[in-house]
Order: sequence, then C-alpha cells, then structure tokens
Amino acid sequence: MKKDVITIGDAMITFDPSHNGPMRFASSFERKAGGAEFNFAIGCARLGLSTGWISRLGNDEFGKFIRNFARGEGVDVSRVQLLDDYSTSLNFKEIRADGSGRTFYYRDRSPTEALSEATLDEEPLRHCKLFHVTGVFAAIDPDKNIPLLKRAITIAKDHGAAISLDPNIRLKLWSQKQAKMGLTELLPYVDVLLIGEEEADLLFDTHDPDELVQTCKPYGISTVAIKKGEKGATAYQQGEMIQVEAVSPKKVVDTVGAGDGFDAGFVYGLLKGWPLERTVQFANIIGSMVVSVYGDNEGLPELEDVLVKLGEREFIER
Repeated sequence: MKKDVITIGDAMITFDPSHNGPMRFASSFERKAGGAEFNFAIGCARLGLSTGWISRLGNDEFGKFIRNFARGEGVDVSRVQLLDDYSTSLNFKEIRADGSGRTFYYRDRSPTEALSEATLDEEPLRHCKLFHVTGVFAAIDPDKNIPLLKRAITIAKDHGAAISLDPNIRLKLWSQKQAKMGLTELLPYVDVLLIGEEEADLLFDTHDPDELVQTCKPYGISTVAIKKGEKGATAYQQGEMIQVEAVSPKKVVDTVGAGDGFDAGFVYGLLKGWPLERTVQFANIIGSMVVSVYGDNEGLPELEDVLVKLGEREFIER
C-alpha cells in the first residue's frame, strides 16, 4: 500500500532556552526534537496522512529519543537507522521577545552522512504519492546529497509520485552561491515549490508572484506556494493565482517550524484534491497555529484542531 508522503533528511535534538534573550545569558534549556524534514513528517502524521521518514541518527540516547518520538506520532521510522559511529546532531535556540530568534548548529558529521546513492533504500520511494525534500538536507553535504536527492527523486517520480521542494535555505550551512547552484539542479524534477519570499529572492532574484511563476514554468513546476509570514501566502496552480491574508495568532512566541507546518498543510490539501484556495487557507492557518506555541513541532496541530480553527467543527471544552 502506498504511503501518502515520504521525506528524507536529518533530525536533531533542539535545546530551547528557559527564557528569552541572548543565548549567552541562558543558563538552562529544555530538550526537544526538531529538524525541517522531521517537523514536516510530524505535521503530516498529525493531520492523518500515512507518512514515512528516511534518516540516520546516532545510536545514543538522543537518537533513540528522536526515533521514539516520531514513532509515537505515527511516522513510519522503519527506514531510520541508529549508527554506532555517529553522534546525534544538536542545535541550541535563541528566542527573542517577538518570537524570532537564531539557531546555533552542532551537526558536524551528521549521521545522515551515511546515506548515499549506494545505501539508499529504494522501496519506500516506489510506494508513495508524494516525496518531499528540502534544502536543509542538501546543505549538510552538497557534493553527496544533491546527487543522492536527484536519484531518490527520480525513483519516486518514475513510480508516479509528485515531488515537493521547500528550499529552506540555511546560510549557516552553505553559501548563497552553493544554495543557488545546488537547488537549481533539483528544480527540473519538482512539481510543487513551497518557498518563502527571502528564499525566492536568493534563488530567483524576485519574490513577485507573477515573475516567480514565469521563472518556474521552464522547469515544469506546476504548483508554487509563496510563504509571506505576517503578510499571508500566495499560490499558483494551473493558471489560478490565489492570495490569502495572514491569520494573526493571539501571540507570536516562536516562529521556528511555521514553514514546515505550512508545507504539511499544503501537501495535505493537494493530496485530498482540494481547490487551491482552500489548500492555501488550510496551510496558512497551520502556520499561524505553530507560531503561538514554543518548540519546533509542539504547535503542529491535528486535523480536528485545524477544522475548529476554520469554523468547520465545533469545539466543545467540557
């Protein structure tokens, strides 16, 4: 039976500070789990999509925690291996009063280095409806991971899967030049582009929706969603352009993971065959829900929570 979604990439232990402000003054942290592809997988599973994740983690307490966390959320982790020769990657977050922040990575010798074209398990890629990739995994080791992603994408695409890409550019992991060169190699394989305005400027020198759509057409990209944060989102598909206003949360406490939540929501709508406007609204609401909760994925909602937010289901408190 086909999985709805498969993704591939790293996951890390995320240490969240006990209070806001510069990290040098943070004396205590809470251990959590995070990572772009990991968050996406969690988001999809909570919405009820059958979801698989391909990855490698250290065979340590942190790696076991991450794998167990994902399994508990309903993600298929049968292709997540724990490796003796690697330590699970870490990152520390700095959160400012407005919910924005910085991330400090400690992911040298990521366990995902052990993933290669030679070790790639092709079976899950042959049995999925959509294969989701991001620029984060590509950036960890561009020389190896770009060819690996092209191989994985080709297998999935040859077996009928749609391909979604979130560039998710992290300039702490690779330069703008490297990002542009590496991600441009993937664009001809992509069906769905999920991109932020800043990333669009870095890759295409524009974030204007009309210009961006025209730029994407030669690559064969049929669907484009532009994430605009507090300005909402714009999406294009089959000649239709939709602009959705932002949904303002009561309070923004942590912006990390909002884009991953948007991606999960957008993919959900696509797989369900929804009209474009409903898909964008659904994804946009999920992004707004994520930023109101501390943590990379703690705010990712279940389907019922989103339907309540949309006013399509009644919330009964007691």
